[in-house]
Amino acid sequence: MLLYRDLNGAKVELSFEKRVFPIEPLHVLVIAKHQNKWLLTKHPKRGIEFPGGKIEGNETTVQGAIRETMEETNVSIENVEWIAEYLVHDVIPFCKAVFIAKVAHIIEEGTSFETDGPIWLTTEEFLTCEHLSFHMKDAGMQAILEKVIEHENKWNDRKDQSLSITKSTY
Repeated sequence: MLLYRDLNGAKVELSFEKRVFPIEPLHVLVIAKHQNKWLLTKHPKRGIEFPGGKIEGNETTVQGAIRETMEETNVSIENVEWIAEYLVHDVIPFCKAVFIAKVAHIIEEGTSFETDGPIWLTTEEFLTCEHLSFHMKDAGMQAILEKVIEHENKWNDRKDQSLSITKSTY
């Protein structure tokens, strides 16, 4: 388990084991790549980040991840796989499930409902982006991205296996 403080000062616990926290995950975060580009979106207040949000009603976290990705980016995803959970000790603590997914279909026409729509960044663009959301820059996201790269062969059609994200470049 990784313990750290996010850039807002909140204590955060990150685990790559399911159901270790006393709070069920009611939020989701989705990490997907397509043609060697990361799928991100621009939140109007926080900046550029991976799609995600709160699950609704009786949704499972996977259903919430699929819906949130569609609502924020007009991209449908498949092969959604759980990779991590983190607990944020905020005023009201919350737990977020992190998923990796494969892009199934990009809807070129349509309106994104909650954000400014999809942003596709290469790894280099992602690592040097000045407009990332605060939570995209913390120790937890670094650990999550390293785990994603370990699993990348399972869900990405990427041929170049030399991708490496290190703390010195992040």
